[in-house]
Amino acid sequence: MNAAKRPTRSEAREQARQKAREIGQKSSLRNKRLRFFTQAGLAVAALAVIAILAAVIMEGTKPAGPGPLNMASDGIKIGTNYKAIRTDALPDGADPVASPMNPAGVVDITLFVDYLCPVCGEFEKVNGRAISDLVSSGAATVEIHPIAFLDNRSQGTRYSTRATNAAACVANYTPDSFYTFHNLLFANQPAENTPGLDDATIIGLATQAGANGQVTDCIEKGSFDDWVGAKTQRALSGAVAINNASPSFTGVTGTPTVLINGVSFEYSYPFNSAEFLAAVQAASSE
Repeated sequence: MNAAKRPTRSEAREQARQKAREIGQKSSLRNKRLRFFTQAGLAVAALAVIAILAAVIMEGTKPAGPGPLNMASDGIKIGTNYKAIRTDALPDGADPVASPMNPAGVVDITLFVDYLCPVCGEFEKVNGRAISDLVSSGAATVEIHPIAFLDNRSQGTRYSTRATNAAACVANYTPDSFYTFHNLLFANQPAENTPGLDDATIIGLATQAGANGQVTDCIEKGSFDDWVGAKTQRALSGAVAINNASPSFTGVTGTPTVLINGVSFEYSYPFNSAEFLAAVQAASSE
């Protein structure tokens, strides 16, 4: 058998060049594929980032939605026999409208409260009975503005928003049960830095107050959550609608904020019911 013919030096160089070209072509093809998949992956990632940013922007700029019935002022006014004064729903993006003026001699009490605020709970314990008696007798009305600025004190459950949304649901569907529900929320007030009441418990209190199935559905869906956020910002910025509001009132800086005939009630702390009643009497005389 003849031995295989060894390539000449020039043939060996040519074979080496050919092998190098083949390796180069394969490497180039592999690099092109790698670049394609890398670029495709980056494109997908970029689209995902854009989608997330778009969702955040949409969430931050989406309309607050219409407010509930009977809270056109961002609050609900309660009169004789604890009946709510009826008003139309606040359209999306509209400014609040002051509640109807009281008859002469009927004092207009306005409360800004957060249902998680412990000081609000103390105010209710000391002065709640006096307010109820004044309203029941026709000597005064009480306009309640629930707001939600203590969401960061309920371990991530947004209790202030959920409670205020529930109050809006009651105002919308069963307004004459609002005052009872308001009082029940304070009677069962959770402590700060706890999860607060769960939705089932809130619904139970609303049902106890006289709310119906529509209120239950509204609470479970958080139907007025966006409106709650918008109204809270209006209260804090001073974009409120209060009859005879004093020019010195530029917004809520803490809760409870109490106004009597539009003038801030500078209460002492601890609260004193005699002090509060004296301020109401003075407003009535004026």
